Amino acid sequence: MNLKLPHLLVLGCIALIPVTLISKPPNIVILLTDDQGYADLSLSPHSRPEVKTPRMDQLLLDGARFTKAHTNGATCAPTRAAIMTGNYQQRHGIYHTPDTRNGLDAEAKLMPEYFKDAGYATACIGKWHLGLTPEFNPVNRGFDYFYGFLGHGGHDYFDLGPVGSRDEEFNGMKRNLEPINDEGYLTTRIGDESVAWIEQNKESPFFLYVCFNAVHSPAQAPAEDIAKYNTGSEKRDKLAAMLDHLDLNIGRIVDTLKANGLYENTLIYLLTDNGGAAGMEADNTPLRGAKGSIWEGGHRTFFGVTWKDRIKPGTVVDTSVMSFDILPTALAAAKLPIPTDRIKDGKNLLPLIEGKTETHHDFLVWYNGRGPFAIYKDGWKLTRDKPNRKSKTPVDSLFYLPDDESEENDLIASNPEKATELLDLFTAWKGEMKPFNAQQAKFADFNNPSAGKKQKK
Repeated sequence: MNLKLPHLLVLGCIALIPVTLISKPPNIVILLTDDQGYADLSLSPHSRPEVKTPRMDQLLLDGARFTKAHTNGATCAPTRAAIMTGNYQQRHGIYHTPDTRNGLDAEAKLMPEYFKDAGYATACIGKWHLGLTPEFNPVNRGFDYFYGFLGHGGHDYFDLGPVGSRDEEFNGMKRNLEPINDEGYLTTRIGDESVAWIEQNKESPFFLYVCFNAVHSPAQAPAEDIAKYNTGSEKRDKLAAMLDHLDLNIGRIVDTLKANGLYENTLIYLLTDNGGAAGMEADNTPLRGAKGSIWEGGHRTFFGVTWKDRIKPGTVVDTSVMSFDILPTALAAAKLPIPTDRIKDGKNLLPLIEGKTETHHDFLVWYNGRGPFAIYKDGWKLTRDKPNRKSKTPVDSLFYLPDDESEENDLIASNPEKATELLDLFTAWKGEMKPFNAQQAKFADFNNPSAGKKQKK
């Protein structure tokens, strides 16, 4: 039995209440993978024979699975900014990955800060990708502990020194603020650190943000594991081996929670940060496109929320959701207030999961500030792609996803009013966001011809 008593009453009567009856806040764990294909999960009906992810599959089956889940960005950093703030990342000036070289809005309150204020232990382990200088290091943004690298992009899986082989400034390994020399395979080391941190902090409620860089490039895995596969593609063989290590280490984290009696009262999220990368031969079947695109293959993700004490195993939710919903859901689970002056976009998923509602967001938007965008509402998705080379005009398309998940049938000619409605909605949404810093873009936003032009002196 759980007693739900006001905090002051609990404090006043603590001597009279058996310890086992005092409700403990749930632990929060986010398991974020990197560039994993929509079909690169063996639970998917579209997965290939080489894909074996039994531990991820079981975690998804153990709680609620979302069949229409999306990441906020089609590349790594924008999605991470949305998860940490509970908002569209554009509200904080993050439109595409290079924006995070300057760090994530210092005025924004990040997810770990809410939980640290509530007495939680907090840790970030793995790939940060939200600021490179000390003031943006995770330990200065609400985390008690950090092991990993600050970004950008992929990290060598075997070179774990203070200076990364690909990028001296950005990819060296750190523990908290200090550069470190480490050894091993990075996916395994992220698992090691996560397991050790749980063991060290199991007596208090905790928030653990585990950011695997697998299966982001470079394509690297132990040779003996790659040798187990013969898909006809050397890169695909490596990807399969990388998935094995990813799945194994997610399983180790879950096993540690179970061994310490923590699993039932831990809210666990499992998702990837954007669509699978074409350069890694990730599989996004049956979706169109891949990482970086406005198509479903750029931002659809498998997404699971597990909490054995509250969520019924095998729950399936068909309503569209987005990764910025993670923070408000976690706050609601911990019975902490959701500050609407700060969290304007993400919404609590628990009413959906518990069948109390079937409605959630009015619409969803994907936009990297450089022209292409997509907006979704009530099954309809309007996309604006790069300009046609001959006409120099953007290409607008309209799809009805319930009948066309693969975005093959453009219905814009027969539904011009719907396209106009969605375009107007996007324009209004864009007006609420922090202006895009076009100087960081490789080309101007063709939705705003003046963006990116040099100002006359």
